[in-house]
Amino acid sequence: TRMEIIVKKLDETDYLKLGIPNWPIWEKEISVFDWNYQEKEHFYLIEGEVKITTQQAEYKVLPGDYVICPKGLSCNWEITKYVKKHYHFVEE
Repeated sequence: TRMEIIVKKLDETDYLKLGIPNWPIWEKEISVFDWNYQEKEHFYLIEGEVKITTQQAEYKVLPGDYVICPKGLSCNWEITKYVKKHYHFVEE
C-alpha cells in the first residue's frame, strides 16, 4: 500500500478550529533518524525545517505547514534547522 504524507497550508480559521494552539509541543535539534508511525499523526511546524523521506517520495516541511502522517508509515527524518512543532495523535 502507498503511504503518503499530506502537507498543506492552513488558514487561521482551520488552525484555530483544529485546536492546534492547545496541542503539545515537540522540539528537536538538527539530526537524522528513522521513524515508524505507530499511530496517525497530525502536526503543525512552528519553526525549523525538515526533510521527510519515504519509499515513494521526499517531503520538505517548512514553518506553517500542516502535515498528516499515516499510521504504519516508515520514513527518515532529516532535521536541517532546529524544529518546534505542535503534534496530535489520532486513533483510527
